Amino acid sequence: MTLTRAVALFSIVTTAGTLVNASGPSAPPPDSVRLTAISSKVGAKGASLVIEASEPVAYTATRPDPLTLLLDFRNVGAASVANSVVASSKSPIAGVSIEAAESLGRPASRVRVALAQPVSHRVRSERNTVVIEFDKAAADAAPFVMAPPSTKAPDAMLALQSAPVAPAADPIAVLGLDKSATKQPATVAVATVHVAAAQVATAPVPAALPAGMRAAYAAQQAPVVQTPSAPGTDQPVASRGGRQFTGHPISLDFQGADLRAVLRTFSEISGLNIVIDPAVTGTVDVALRDVPWDQALDIILAANKLGYIIDGTIVRIAPLSVLADEQSQRRKVAEEQALAGQLEVLTKTLSYAKADELQALLTKSALSQRGTVQVDPRTNTLIITDLRDRLTLASDLIGTLDRAQPQVEIEARIVQTNKDYARALGVQWGFNGASAASIGNTSPLAFPNNGNLGGRTGPVQGPTGVGGESQPTAVNLAVPAATSALGLALGSVNGAFGLDVALTALERSGNGRLLSTPRVTTQNNIAAEMTQGVQIPIQTVANNTVTVSFKDAALTLRVTPQITAANTVIMQISVENASPDFSRAVNNIPPINTQRANTQVLVSDGQTTVIGGIYVSQEQSSTDRTPVLSRLPLLGWLFKRDSITDQSTELLIFITPRIIKT
Repeated sequence: MTLTRAVALFSIVTTAGTLVNASGPSAPPPDSVRLTAISSKVGAKGASLVIEASEPVAYTATRPDPLTLLLDFRNVGAASVANSVVASSKSPIAGVSIEAAESLGRPASRVRVALAQPVSHRVRSERNTVVIEFDKAAADAAPFVMAPPSTKAPDAMLALQSAPVAPAADPIAVLGLDKSATKQPATVAVATVHVAAAQVATAPVPAALPAGMRAAYAAQQAPVVQTPSAPGTDQPVASRGGRQFTGHPISLDFQGADLRAVLRTFSEISGLNIVIDPAVTGTVDVALRDVPWDQALDIILAANKLGYIIDGTIVRIAPLSVLADEQSQRRKVAEEQALAGQLEVLTKTLSYAKADELQALLTKSALSQRGTVQVDPRTNTLIITDLRDRLTLASDLIGTLDRAQPQVEIEARIVQTNKDYARALGVQWGFNGASAASIGNTSPLAFPNNGNLGGRTGPVQGPTGVGGESQPTAVNLAVPAATSALGLALGSVNGAFGLDVALTALERSGNGRLLSTPRVTTQNNIAAEMTQGVQIPIQTVANNTVTVSFKDAALTLRVTPQITAANTVIMQISVENASPDFSRAVNNIPPINTQRANTQVLVSDGQTTVIGGIYVSQEQSSTDRTPVLSRLPLLGWLFKRDSITDQSTELLIFITPRIIKT
């Protein structure tokens, strides 16, 4: 901050202080209130100046330069004031003087405080007393030298024009100040005995701003009071929403003050040209301490539902409803003027896009309310009627959308491998023993005199038996579909006993590999499908009616590709591999073995990825045996069958997209 700006603004701030008190309660008769005493105190943290009055008084505090503080009391006399302030090396106060002055034709008193060093200060009121607290001066501070004054005043209009504003539909001004409006170290404060705080709310601002403000559009932000900077600093105050208030700090304390008078006070504080709408009415009840003046104005406008617009060098303040109505009327006039032109016709024959698909898009995005679009399906042509500028916009949009779409070739590989191993060892034997008169071996008993003993499992085996018959099987534990067998048949001379034994064995192993490679080509964002297989007829009978339906057992690839700007392909993929299994048919209808994968993947052009895999392993070991007899040592193998089965199946699905360059 420079001191030249502070000196230049002294006259403006002094006048603002007098206008602030003009908005308060009615003034008492001259000299009915007077200052009685001025004293100072020095402490470890600094010094304080105590000004006593006969009753509570309103004041205006200004600081024209870093070494001077002025307190103006309107309608307050200063006769016979006891001044006991003495300069001290431990106190930053160099001296205090009392001067007579006038404010709007009324008598006033001014207390001038001279400082030895430019320290920060705070002003507060306590009943009939005004207390000014000064920070302690640095012991090793160099002597302060005042710079010559400057006649250049701050440009507060640039500060308002740099304030962030919202879209045009919401006409509420949200203030934010440029640093050019913060180069003065003055502090304005108004104090009364009773304080009433205000709830603050903000809203968006209008967009009817000059070209210099168009780059400043922003969303509304709710301001919050920040800790003030020390006098003589040039640091902006940030609000909760990220906005910055950069006006010099002031203190305001109004109770029931006229709103229009308070707004005129800000005109004096900032130097702005302010015009107040006749509809602005109301009162102000605020209590603010050391906040930027632009933030204070923003709070008062928001609390009273007011906004502003800028016209050249003039700031016009009006209720939000008035500004909203004006904005609505301006928008309607602008729309009517835009629609007042002559209609023209444009025809566009499309090469790649469908005319009926672009019709709704053009109507919503490019055409005015008077515009129409007609479609000729035979020639795929759009017939557009609208204003010339809208036809140009529609033509550009059609040129962007009517483009050839790239194509993608998608190749899928479905690899299925099978491994099978089986081993089985079994035994089958039968016997037949007879006691009959024909062979002379009956018993001497009447019962039992003869008999027969043999197997009863059902099958028979062996070449011959007693009387030329085969031997009935007693132990039937043969290996099903055995590829190897060894038999032994024994019998007695007279045929009274016969025995037949068969040993069967099987060992099987196999490896299988099935490769399916469906391939399909489609345009970008267009679904494609390829199917290869059979349809299985299924008959159903209901109410003496035979109905035949067909079930697909096929290899199917469904894919929808999307080409990205990074030369990758996003694919919605559905792969199904279904095959009939006639070995397990029921009523001549085979079951269908199905492998299916549904997924979405992102693959680079020409790269291969695995989208699915299934691995199935099955191990089985079983033993069939005769109870008790199978546990006999050595002979137990004649009464059991052992089998081992090991199967594994693996399925992998690979996808490779390739973008076709055109």
